[in-house]
Amino acid sequence: MELRELQTHRDRAGISWPSIFLKAFGLTAQRHPELRQSLIEYPWQRGYEHPHSVASVAIERQYKGEPAVFFAQVQAPEKHGLQSIDRELKTFRNEPVESFGYFRRVIRFARLPKLVRRFAWWISLYWSGNKRAKRLGTFGLSVYASLGASSVHPLSPLSYLLNYGVMDEQGRITVRFIYDHRIVDGAVIARALATMEAILTGAIQSELITLSRPTQGSTSHESSEHAATDRCHESLVSG
Repeated sequence: MELRELQTHRDRAGISWPSIFLKAFGLTAQRHPELRQSLIEYPWQRGYEHPHSVASVAIERQYKGEPAVFFAQVQAPEKHGLQSIDRELKTFRNEPVESFGYFRRVIRFARLPKLVRRFAWWISLYWSGNKRAKRLGTFGLSVYASLGASSVHPLSPLSYLLNYGVMDEQGRITVRFIYDHRIVDGAVIARALATMEAILTGAIQSELITLSRPTQGSTSHESSEHAATDRCHESLVSG
């Protein structure tokens, strides 16, 4: 995707890439409802479509002296402003791990015997579409582009995983949807990627332009400081 101009406005507004892509995916899923669907296996095989997107974001945190990956949920990112999403992600990255119910649940779950964990995964993934979306999300975000790397095909138990790489010298970013082929065909994904690019260079860019306009009493130096701090925080998002 050609996103050099978007990058310029992103720097001025001080919004992280994960926040931008979360909202872009949510808006894309409004136009392509397949991106909110999952395959439920039991008690009979059927499809399920959630009314809105639920993002499951992989966030690296220090826990008891070691790096650990936790999963935070962002409900309906398509319905929120970029600043609101960005503040929520910053909270997940900076507040104590034990202060979030999502994170405490992961810790408790990891302590269970393997057989119990497998059964709980099975129930959450394959029994109820509504509970699957609420507990695990409708799509995942796992990136480490800010660390100068990208994954060609990361794995996820969810039907969809959003992944993007590092911006090259021409201002292009490789964006990937890893998807469950039992639900949708590759042509749908190709059209959805085209829709996302149009949203990023359209509605998202317009919102960033609005956010980057200096408010009364602010200075360009303050805006630059805010953007630099945000890029530092962004490096904590990984998977």
